[in-house]
Amino acid sequence: MNNNNKFDLDYFLSDASFKNWAKGLNKNDIAYWNNWIQNNPSHIETVENAKSIIIGINFNQQYPSSEKVNDALANVLSKIKLEPTPKKILKKTHTVNSSLLTAAAAVLLILISWTSYSFLNNETTTIHKTNFGEIIDLKLPDGTSVVLNGNSEIWYEKDNPRLINLKGEAYFKVKSIPSTNAKFWVITEDLKVEVLGTQFHVNTRKQKTNVVLDEGSIHLELKNGEVTKMIPGEMVSFSNESKELTHKKVDIKTPYALWRGGTYAFNEISLKEVMFNIETTYGLEIEYENEKLKNLPLSGGIPNQNLQICIAAIEKATGTRIIKKGKILRVQENPIY
Repeated sequence: MNNNNKFDLDYFLSDASFKNWAKGLNKNDIAYWNNWIQNNPSHIETVENAKSIIIGINFNQQYPSSEKVNDALANVLSKIKLEPTPKKILKKTHTVNSSLLTAAAAVLLILISWTSYSFLNNETTTIHKTNFGEIIDLKLPDGTSVVLNGNSEIWYEKDNPRLINLKGEAYFKVKSIPSTNAKFWVITEDLKVEVLGTQFHVNTRKQKTNVVLDEGSIHLELKNGEVTKMIPGEMVSFSNESKELTHKKVDIKTPYALWRGGTYAFNEISLKEVMFNIETTYGLEIEYENEKLKNLPLSGGIPNQNLQICIAAIEKATGTRIIKKGKILRVQENPIY
């Protein structure tokens, strides 16, 4: 089977790393795709078409344009071979109407599922959610900046945008409002972060919540009722399930939120810890050929918005072979090394 067949328009449009290249957003992805294009000149026309589509789409709008709906609907109607002649419309009104409704629903589903979404639920709740391996920058109504990591979600009531619920991982730069001293809250399964104006990182993976404070000060209200104050350079970890609490100083140079720039950075971290990031970001399950592979140390930077590139970088750094089968990544020894 010719592997080149997979590099069609749909492939490029669905690849997060390629989107970054098209938009000029990530140095690692830009370098990778520039090199790939140079080595695969036969795909230049498809690449340029995909780039034109990506940079021409406004992903901030909440609803598809009428032109896009009409074009997609016309495409679907042509495939189901409806003949819109007066006689047939009169004779088959029920069939045509049912087909139109089905086609319209299919078109809207396809158009809405292009990328991560922001929408109103029951017109009162705003939700922002990322796909696997996707990172988005958000600006909340109060001016607060949020960077949302892959496979993560925040939501808030429209009339209270400073009370945020989080599932996954995010970095917050809270906009202070000195005139009213309005507070800002981030709520997880384990705790509530109370803020006036500051920068901090929240991770709800591993059945617990980690909070690292970069700037300002915050109060944490744990689900067990305990309240603790944090100052810059501290990390608090709490699990409501195990009731385990850790409050310690950390090296502010440690890149807890370096993923915001599209790169994981590790310093003598075990392969097991590294793969956990891949597992949660991409929704995968990790298996190991043997236990000793879990303890292999890894240092350096790994691009995190393209799974294939990420796996290749880890393989090279650890001398392992990582095989993907469905939703499972199997880590095994590489006989070449």
